[in-house]
Amino acid sequence: MIVKKLIEKIEGEAQLDFSFKNGKIEDVDIRFGFYRGIEQILIGKPAMDALVITPRVCGICNHAHLIASVRAIEDGYKKAGVDASLPKKAEDIREFTLACELIQNHIKWLYLTILPQLERLLDIKNQENYALKASYLSSTITKALAIFAGQWPHSSYCVPFGVTCDPTFVDVVQAEGLVDESIKFFEQVVIGIKLEEFLAMESVTDLPKIGGDFGKVLYLLGSSGMSDIGKSHDRFIVFGECLCFKIGKSKPTQVSNIDARFVKEKPQSNSYAKAVLYKNRHYEVGSLARGMIAKEPMVKALHKRYKDSILTRIFSRVYEVAILLNYSKRLLQNLEINTPSCNLPTHQKIDNFKGVGIVEAARGSLIHKTTIKNGLISDYEIIVPTQWNLTRGDKQEAGVAIKAMIGSKSIEEASFIFRSFDICSVCTTQ
Repeated sequence: MIVKKLIEKIEGEAQLDFSFKNGKIEDVDIRFGFYRGIEQILIGKPAMDALVITPRVCGICNHAHLIASVRAIEDGYKKAGVDASLPKKAEDIREFTLACELIQNHIKWLYLTILPQLERLLDIKNQENYALKASYLSSTITKALAIFAGQWPHSSYCVPFGVTCDPTFVDVVQAEGLVDESIKFFEQVVIGIKLEEFLAMESVTDLPKIGGDFGKVLYLLGSSGMSDIGKSHDRFIVFGECLCFKIGKSKPTQVSNIDARFVKEKPQSNSYAKAVLYKNRHYEVGSLARGMIAKEPMVKALHKRYKDSILTRIFSRVYEVAILLNYSKRLLQNLEINTPSCNLPTHQKIDNFKGVGIVEAARGSLIHKTTIKNGLISDYEIIVPTQWNLTRGDKQEAGVAIKAMIGSKSIEEASFIFRSFDICSVCTTQ
């Protein structure tokens, strides 16, 4: 039996065709039925136009697209012989703004997707306003981002080898206040304990210490027997050199080096989303992958007990909020405001180059590849995190999310597992 379901309450929408056998899901076909064509829109445009157009790929992870795009241009300039480097001040500002975007992404996912969908799955009636909580923390941290980026979404303040902002001491103090406010909310409402105590956890036995709304999620997963569902291939990969993340792949605990040249896209039938593989194998990207590659003690402890289950995946993403809040605070404390914001040589104009820009977006590794001929974009390729996690696979091996859903007892349970990957279909069909 095949049952079709349109999945909403994600970024965009997707169609899932579920195949059942003996009362359990045997296979899932994932389809993205609309086409946006951002890659084609870029063809023929001046190289710098990508810095304005690519942030429009997505309304929620647009900042990551901007940074991937500017990194692609910087990479191309360096390959073409330009002797320039990104000033530490500009690097720290980019890191801070990217961290802010990931934080607001993670919090919206927790409050607008995971909590309400989990309660719905378990038939729990709750009148709590999760949207208000999501809005408070996400808007607070986004205000800090906008101090440097000028606006959010669709910031375009990055330029090759620099940023266009030149923050004052007052700007930094303002941003520090907003980060402190975000930390206070996260401690009191989300986790119910101090940030330092949360980050110091190293054992599964520490989980009962967690309170707040996240503690509720962990309790519901455990008490309903859902802690072990949603396991996939137990393979992880991280490409973006940014924030406090490390590059590499893990299968499942042995971390090794990677080379982005082995990342390949291929079309999928009846879908505008392309498949993406590394050396012809499926890898999970995102917070769980980053935690595993960085060997975060608490993520490793959970993985040892629950493997790549839905519990480990959800925990890793909320835990990453704590890591990024702490990292953001340090970045502001050490920001050298009296140094240059940009190092781009004004007399150099490069009309022909190829470049690759990679960054870690909220959902995982994001790759931009650009080819410039006579000053114009002749080819542009965007490989997004959702492609990694939602590639269909073949008869030999199912895709990451599909593998996680196989064996589910109902469409509702499978749909919840699907949403644990935080799907972004608008990025996937660019």
